[in-house]
Amino acid sequence: MIIRTLPRLTRHLSIQRRLASSLVLLEHKGGKLNESSLTAITAAKVLNGDTAGIVIGSSSDVEAVTGQAKTIEGLSKIYTASSDAYSNSLAENVAPLLAAVLPAKNITHLFAAHTAVGKNVFPRLAGLLDTSMIADIIALEPSGDTFTRPIYAGNAILKVKSSPKDKIKIVTVRTTAFDKAPIGNGSATVESVDTVSSDSTTKFISEELTRSSRPDLSSASRVVSGGRALKSQENFTQIIEPLADALGAAVGASRAAVDSGYADNSLQVGQTGKVVAPELYVAVGISGAIQHLAGMKESKLIVAINKDPDAPIFQVADAGLVADLFEAVPQLTKKVQENKA
Repeated sequence: MIIRTLPRLTRHLSIQRRLASSLVLLEHKGGKLNESSLTAITAAKVLNGDTAGIVIGSSSDVEAVTGQAKTIEGLSKIYTASSDAYSNSLAENVAPLLAAVLPAKNITHLFAAHTAVGKNVFPRLAGLLDTSMIADIIALEPSGDTFTRPIYAGNAILKVKSSPKDKIKIVTVRTTAFDKAPIGNGSATVESVDTVSSDSTTKFISEELTRSSRPDLSSASRVVSGGRALKSQENFTQIIEPLADALGAAVGASRAAVDSGYADNSLQVGQTGKVVAPELYVAVGISGAIQHLAGMKESKLIVAINKDPDAPIFQVADAGLVADLFEAVPQLTKKVQENKA
């Protein structure tokens, strides 16, 4: 009896996989698509089902971003929702919209990058749908119910199987774990969805943005980070920034440096900051606390400069220099500048 039912079960599971329908929340800012969403698309494509994207925001932003999103390879459709209420991605407004769209479009999986927006909107959405949220995944299986994510600052890897009762999977994706979906050859169709009114009393007041001519820390191919050993904000500026400019790199900082006031909070790399995986990561005066390593140890080439030969950062570094950073870094900066000239 069991043997006769196995083929039927296999066919049933195969049909489930074919019917998997994924939706990716496409983040944007100032009318430009956030590239972190491209990694969420790559994760969604692992399910081998239909994959669509959704752009939510003000009318002007949605129009600009949809033009970019249509050309992303792998997306069959772009859903759009335009309203001034969505212009700042407030979870209180965006979550009810998604809660209405997902069942209406027979979506089985919703993905987003594990960014501030994803971490803000998705827990509220999961509560509205009475389903579990699966956060910060680094891998998933084609079955669509098993996901892998780091825990304990990346020192352990957890495999999670979602409950069969969770009809819609709400998932955020670690941006350094997947490649970016290509842009340029896609031909997705566009469909608008009805907006959903919210009775939330939460209102957007203002925001203060840190602007820089340097590459964005989250997506930069090179990063130079400074730690508490720099001793002051002035030293951080005089030592770290010239090397970053010489390398064409973004500037990062350890939590200790941020807490000491040497660098802005937006530059923090680590478990409670940004997770980066550049081609080159230069750690200057950073001891290598486990929380910092969790945010940068996936970097392709790690260079550490520290006068303490026993600093934990050297255990993960590909190249290390035991030296006084106040002497070594200016010399390194000069050499880089000479080679560029």
